Amino acid sequence: MNATAKSDGTVGKALRMLDLVAEFGRPVRFTDILAMSPHPKATTYRLLQTLTNQHMLEFNEGDGTYALGGRLMRLAHAAWKTASLAPIARPFIEDLAAEVGETVHLAQIDQGQVLFVDKLQATDRFETLAQVGKIAPAYCTGVGKAMLAFLAPKRLQLAMLQQAYFQYTPATITNAAALESELEQIRASGIAYDREEHEEGIISIAAPILSSNGRVIGALSIATATTRHSLEGLDAFRVPLLETAEKIGAEATHWQFPA
Repeated sequence: MNATAKSDGTVGKALRMLDLVAEFGRPVRFTDILAMSPHPKATTYRLLQTLTNQHMLEFNEGDGTYALGGRLMRLAHAAWKTASLAPIARPFIEDLAAEVGETVHLAQIDQGQVLFVDKLQATDRFETLAQVGKIAPAYCTGVGKAMLAFLAPKRLQLAMLQQAYFQYTPATITNAAALESELEQIRASGIAYDREEHEEGIISIAAPILSSNGRVIGALSIATATTRHSLEGLDAFRVPLLETAEKIGAEATHWQFPA
């Protein structure tokens, strides 16, 4: 265990338990949590009880499952309003989704990964894995690569070390050298693509959202299915995408986002 983990103590253990329950994406039994927990049975149970007593988790006595609690939901909503780009960007992405008739994703970068903070689905003819609150890899998503490409050097260096390079599809980038090469192209063009790298059959065109001083504060993508558009066809969305990203960046200039 590293020094940071030790210093986090009980609070760190409890937060990790919340992460673990959230990763299941559904109500989950104690035995399933225990199987994934890094702690002994007694410690895991004690942490779950504390979180339940504090209403960070809810326990359903009927089926014996734990789920994220109401207090956590209220905190998440407060964070969404104060630390998320979503409230500022929402009117702009509504306009963009209506104009292009495709799914629009809004994301921020968190610990080198993509955190989806908003999504507007203009059609129900296809679905993407991206959902609000979900984490996705940066190295194989359009929004992720768009943000990586424009990070300041020190932030980029750290973020590159946090990439796992798991191969989700035959098109997934699987090493740092290939990713760095593509990031150079993205810097030159201002646009990133997801070429079925995270999900087969899903492609996207993405752009970074930059503050007035050039700091990355998020990214925007237009995603679609290969049954609806070709990769080349996505270029028809380039202008409205870039214009919308610029508008959001300008609107957010005076908003204090976490670095």
